[in-house]
Formats: sequence, structure tokens, C-alpha cells
Amino acid sequence: MSNTNTGGPAFPSHGSMGEVAHEGMTMRDYFAAKAMQSLITVQFQTKQAQSAETAYEWADAMLKAREA
Repeated sequence: MSNTNTGGPAFPSHGSMGEVAHEGMTMRDYFAAKAMQSLITVQFQTKQAQSAETAYEWADAMLKAREA
């Protein structure tokens, strides 16, 4: 199992009794998706795998900043 900080669920949905019915994507995935939007426009010529790795590096940095 990975020790990567995911930031927890980004958009959990709750059932009728208030329990978490579906956790949805993680905050890390959400931040990476937002970073990817910028990478695609700024670095259009960059290989896709390289952009994806960079997006998750940015996401990890955003999660770390939230801890402060």
C-alpha cells in the first residue's frame, strides 16, 4: 500500500443516514487535474506522461501547503 498523502476525499457523497456513501476522487487527484489543465495549455509540446508526473508533483506540493 502506498504511503502517499491523498488529502482525503475531495467530494464525498453522503447517504440518507449521513454516512459517507461514496468517497469520490481524492484531493490529490483533484489538485493534479487542476494542475494538468495549466500544463496542457502551457506545455502543449511536452509528452503526456511527463505532464502527468508534473501534475502530481504540483498536487503533492498543494497538499503539503495545506498542512502548514
